Amino acid sequence: MQVHATTIALQDAGLLILGPSGSGKSTLALELMATGAGLVADDRTDLRRDGDAIIASCPPALLGRIEARGIGILSAQPSGPVRLAQVIDLGAGPGDRLPQSRSYDVLGMGLPLVTGPYRPHLYAALRQLLLGGRVA
Repeated sequence: MQVHATTIALQDAGLLILGPSGSGKSTLALELMATGAGLVADDRTDLRRDGDAIIASCPPALLGRIEARGIGILSAQPSGPVRLAQVIDLGAGPGDRLPQSRSYDVLGMGLPLVTGPYRPHLYAALRQLLLGGRVA
């Protein structure tokens, strides 16, 4: 299955970034990459189920490339495939300040979901979520 999404890997955890064109998917990925994440795929992500895991990878034609609006297509060290740990949907509307747990169905599996528009602190919060998890 292929989705219109950007994916990064931080350690062994993958983050699938969904949202409409111009919502900040690549910007969020670039910010996470600046703090140590690796680029799995930009713009399109291939997904497959492997037992109880969803594995994200990059279509070969896009491997190691990410778009930076106003700058162009940039080269990046490719990462992945990676097991998805989290999904963020930048086009799902504003999220609550302290939201209830939500999930996003991918190939019959529910993955943890964060919703809301791009915000300046989002990359730092998602990085910490991938590294440390959610308390409540």
